[in-house]
Amino acid sequence: MQGTMSAIPAGRLLLSTVAAFQAAGPFLADWNETHIYNPRWPGHAKFHNGQTMSMGLLLSLAMFHFTWRSDPGAAASVDSARTAAIFGSIYWLSGLSAWFYPGSLAVDKEFGTGFPQLPLFSGLTALSWLGYWLEARRFA
Repeated sequence: MQGTMSAIPAGRLLLSTVAAFQAAGPFLADWNETHIYNPRWPGHAKFHNGQTMSMGLLLSLAMFHFTWRSDPGAAASVDSARTAAIFGSIYWLSGLSAWFYPGSLAVDKEFGTGFPQLPLFSGLTALSWLGYWLEARRFA
C-alpha cells in the first residue's frame, strides 16, 4: 500500500507488548495492600519491592529503545531486536527464579492464591524471544 503508513512488524509489536507489561505490570500488581501498603511488611522488604518495580520500568524503557531505534541495516536491526529480547527476559526470568528461594510464595496466604505467575512470566519471556525471531526472519 504505497502512500500509506505501513503495518507495524509483528516482531516489534510483540516486543512492545512485553515492554508495556514490564513497565506497568509490577506497579499494577504491587501498588496495593498485598505489597507496598501491607502493614506486616518490614521497610526493607518494601525497599526491595520498590527496587523490583523500578527495575521492570527501566528494563522496559531499554526494551522500547532497542525495539524502535533506527538502525542502518539488517544486521543492526536484528541485533537491536536481540538486545530488546534480552531486556525483555531479564525481569521475567528473575521472577521465575524467585520460586527457588526458601520460603518464597507468589502471594501471601492471607490474600489467596493470586494470579498464576508461572504461566505469565514464562509466556512473556517466550513472547520476547518470539518477537526477536520474527524480526530476525523479517531481515533474513
